[in-house]
Amino acid sequence: MTASSCRRKTAARSRIAAVGAVVVAGSLLLAGCGDQTKGKDSSASSASAPLADKLPAQIRDAGVIKVGSDIAYAPVEFKDDSGNVVGIDPDLAAAMGKQLGVTFDFRNGTFDGLLTGLRSKRYDVAMSAMTDNKSRQEGVDPSTGKKVGEGVDFVDYLTAGVSIYTRKGDTRGITSWVDLCGKKVAVERSTISEDLAKAQSKKCPKGKAITIQAFDDDQQAQTRLRSGGVDAVSSDFPVAAYAVKTSGGGKDFEIVGDQVQAAPYGIAVAKGNTQLRDALQAAMNAVIKNGEYEKILEKWGAQNGAVQESVVNGGK
Repeated sequence: MTASSCRRKTAARSRIAAVGAVVVAGSLLLAGCGDQTKGKDSSASSASAPLADKLPAQIRDAGVIKVGSDIAYAPVEFKDDSGNVVGIDPDLAAAMGKQLGVTFDFRNGTFDGLLTGLRSKRYDVAMSAMTDNKSRQEGVDPSTGKKVGEGVDFVDYLTAGVSIYTRKGDTRGITSWVDLCGKKVAVERSTISEDLAKAQSKKCPKGKAITIQAFDDDQQAQTRLRSGGVDAVSSDFPVAAYAVKTSGGGKDFEIVGDQVQAAPYGIAVAKGNTQLRDALQAAMNAVIKNGEYEKILEKWGAQNGAVQESVVNGGK
């Protein structure tokens, strides 16, 4: 999920349903500035891009859509061994770019700063396995119910759920969120996983609250679990499944229990920027219709999370 000289929730992130087994083929503080990495070249001349005229003139003329993303959330978006930005989101963005005649420029940032960066116009959109929900749409902190921003619109494109995983062979009796009471869990800061952990902790018996350790990215949470510093990690199912399959050659982790909180991922667009929002929706639907969408999800083992149509603000 990032930027240019410094260093990923807003109301809550899931990155979250049944995004099938992952195949190895594959905010509210302003994000610091790390590297700025362009996604795959998805540019095409306006003459050959059927939906170019739907974009705002400024973006169409620039030929670039600046994307805020926490690029450390494999397989949704991450860097391969050569430093290239790869994953479900970059591939979908590249396919959309061909429809719109622009390049999607992925800029790395911490997840909890992406929406702030969007409001400050550092980014044109945020695309980072971000769960579309009413809290984010309305700019409300789900923990307090207080208004913390103007909210955003979402162009939905995938569904996913939240999972828990532990060290392999050392589940500590954890099979559900209730079993986390009295235990330590690592999460990525400002995500749905953090919100769920906080909500569950309030329901735990007295003296058995969940000790929540929140990190800037999911990789740090995994490292903490690997070292034995926590009992479990929670993240979106696609990410949890990918970690279980790849970390230590599949020997480090295992998923426990079922997914919860199935919800759509959406591309976040600033309120009022309806022309860009509608152009993105049209492009995503074109990619779904022409078959590229299905191929991309199959490539990353995420076909079970496919949607039949991209909608705006479908999250609840």
